[in-house]
Amino acid sequence: QVQLVESGGGLVQAGGSLRLSCEASRSTFGGYTMGWFRQAPGKERELVAGITGSGASTNYAESVKGRFTISRDNAKKTVYLQMNNLKPEDTALYYCVASALSGVVPASRGAYPYWGQGTQVTVSS
Repeated sequence: QVQLVESGGGLVQAGGSLRLSCEASRSTFGGYTMGWFRQAPGKERELVAGITGSGASTNYAESVKGRFTISRDNAKKTVYLQMNNLKPEDTALYYCVASALSGVVPASRGAYPYWGQGTQVTVSS
């Protein structure tokens, strides 16, 4: 079992930045692919960014490429999502996720059995 606790959400103006953090409870954190999904009202949950266990590979949604950066610190059992140049359409509930498929970054939500409680990001125009 992996417990995930997110932090760092909030309200920011368009063009601003936020950094989300997610700390995992599992001691074998480095063996898990980590990611961030988001869900806006009335929309499906989508993968925003993911990173493999070693950090060697990442995957981003087209809508955030060049603006968001995912990273991880395996010693701290923490994954980060740095979000720059935020837009109103980035407003959503952001979830930290984990998968035991450590060498790939699946896009399907079904590949991630472990989810955090979510942290709200609101971008005003």
